[in-house]
Amino acid sequence: MKRVWWKESIVYQIYPRSFNDANNDGIGDIPGIIEKLDYIASLGIDVIWLCPVYKSPNDDNGYDISDYRNIMDEFGSMADFDLLLEGIHERGMKIIMDLVVNHSSDEHAWFEASKSSKDNLYRDYYIWKPGKNGGPPNDWEAFFGGSAWQYDEKTEEYYLHLFTTKQPDLNWENPKVQSEVNDIVKYWFDKGVDGFRMDVISLISKRPEYSDMISPVFEETIAKQYANGPRVHEFLRNLNKEVLSKYDIMTVGEGPGITLEHGLDYVGEDREELNMVFHFDHMFMDMGEGGKFDPIPYSLVEFKNVFNQWDEKLAGKGWGSIFLGNHDFPRIVSRFASDQEHRIKAAKLLASMLLSMRGTPYIYQGDEIGMTNVAFESPSDYRDIETLNYFKSLEADNKNPLDYIHNVHKMGRDNARTPMQWTDGKNAGFSEQTPWINLNPNFPDINVEDQERNTESVLNFYRRMIQFRKDNPTLVYGDYESIENNHEQIYAYRRWDETNEYLVVLNFSDQEVDFNPIITGLELLIYNYSDATEDLLMRPWEAKIFRVND
Repeated sequence: MKRVWWKESIVYQIYPRSFNDANNDGIGDIPGIIEKLDYIASLGIDVIWLCPVYKSPNDDNGYDISDYRNIMDEFGSMADFDLLLEGIHERGMKIIMDLVVNHSSDEHAWFEASKSSKDNLYRDYYIWKPGKNGGPPNDWEAFFGGSAWQYDEKTEEYYLHLFTTKQPDLNWENPKVQSEVNDIVKYWFDKGVDGFRMDVISLISKRPEYSDMISPVFEETIAKQYANGPRVHEFLRNLNKEVLSKYDIMTVGEGPGITLEHGLDYVGEDREELNMVFHFDHMFMDMGEGGKFDPIPYSLVEFKNVFNQWDEKLAGKGWGSIFLGNHDFPRIVSRFASDQEHRIKAAKLLASMLLSMRGTPYIYQGDEIGMTNVAFESPSDYRDIETLNYFKSLEADNKNPLDYIHNVHKMGRDNARTPMQWTDGKNAGFSEQTPWINLNPNFPDINVEDQERNTESVLNFYRRMIQFRKDNPTLVYGDYESIENNHEQIYAYRRWDETNEYLVVLNFSDQEVDFNPIITGLELLIYNYSDATEDLLMRPWEAKIFRVND
């Protein structure tokens, strides 16, 4: 494998609305991020991934873009963005932005023109179809519920929106759309941006038949009908050839519907498409047939198998992304570990895993201090369109949302969107004003200021673990092998190359486990219990990383 900077980087994701509010209007902003750049650099971060800051009516918190070349007023100005870019680069870090080009906002000038008449020059920038039997062109459902088609009375046709009605899908079959995207990407690269995370990029090519849904299981519909369309690789290769290949940048594609079968098609080093993708095999395994708000149990063995299979698939041929959470999913310590009495140990265990796997690790804001899910009492406390649509669908079925709010407590996206917890003071130090979404009430106990002072904090463990990865390139490029893979409580794996070998042992349970792999010469290097010993009697949520000496 070629050695390149983005394989060796640690990425930190910022959700601007919830990160830090500099002008005290209750909404995080770009100047607020600038204020915290020294903090981010102190973690050992190499790349900041910035969620959308473009002009947007905010139907889906910025993932509905009305102007790709301007900054949302709530977040600041282009001058503020230029200062952010300068501040990041001065500290030796890089920045990647979100590229949201499966769809735009319905308030984008292209769509305004597209819907004005059937013969408008921009009509074909979007996907318009006549209805069928007095209804939509087919029975497709949108990701956030309801039909994926919206009727337009003026032109008497339907437009496709795989997400909200205010997010019409762009028509990539139109070469002019592809050219527009090339120009947008080039604009930001010429400004100095270092790459893009490409939102739902696996969906940009639509199957021309537009047949009805093939399965009642939405995840299957995504994988077999919405994603991996017939021209997706042609579109990505063209984007790479025309723009991406001409800059020293990194790309990571968000890939709903990208399975093991398709993974290398996107990231194979011979493909000249993307550097990495975010697949969702481990992010969907606790979702039932009803989707996100139908949570089901999963086993550690299933969890391990996802990482094992993807590592095996990509080894020597492509590169992976290692992530457990982001702005679209619950908090990692609440979802994959324990946010109760063992929260601190469990948060450190997840850090140990994230930062010792092969692939580029992504850390979402607040996970480095062990922020947890939030259990708001009322549906009115929620802000996320997906959650609000879920409550509406329950009401439409004559169900009381309060009877199902526990599903939102467990799986809702607002779990990751409560304000960053900087201090135990007013509004957790996020803003002087009431924030746009309520704080998690546990901020007096979980905040950056407290953890800076405590050498044994989750925050300082992340710093140590990040530095450990940087000091040991075997953890970046070395081979990977899971051992005793059917163990239901322990996730253990070897990382090795010609110079070093490491053993990572993680107890994903509330019980003490006596783990006995036949490996000798173990030297304990990193651990999450301050009184750790070199044996393998693993306490609840204990993590140990050993050097294996011959």
